[in-house]
Amino acid sequence: MLGGMPTTTELEQMLRDADLRVTRPRLAVLSAVHRHPHADTDSLIRAVRAQLGDVSHQAVYDVLRALTAVGLVRRIQPAESVARYESRVGDNHHHAVCRSCGAIADVDCAVHAVPCLTPSDDHGFVLDEAEVIYWGLCPECQPAQRMEMDRRV
Repeated sequence: MLGGMPTTTELEQMLRDADLRVTRPRLAVLSAVHRHPHADTDSLIRAVRAQLGDVSHQAVYDVLRALTAVGLVRRIQPAESVARYESRVGDNHHHAVCRSCGAIADVDCAVHAVPCLTPSDDHGFVLDEAEVIYWGLCPECQPAQRMEMDRRV
């Protein structure tokens, strides 16, 4: 896969490489996560059902749990938000979250070294990851915020 949506063959190989059996629900969920970065579970269920027809919520939850456990999918959950899933795994990136609409964007780590940040005291832990969430307003919500502030003045 060179910078685009993986083919079915590539998705099947990803599952095999992770020692997961290739099933239609696993392929559909993995494909949906690749097509819809930072999607919540309900959005992924709709995408999977559009592809396969009737699939239970529990089946999608189970597949997401399995894909996350083997590292094919990353689960993120910003404060006061539902869990979201992404296919960008294995690198050291963070997220920017819009306080207004909840949009999420990937933010590359500035140093590219894990864990990306060095704490003042690691308390004896062997640290392997730092999760940073930047909060603010996305470009679409900024004009509305400015109008709201202008009305208050």
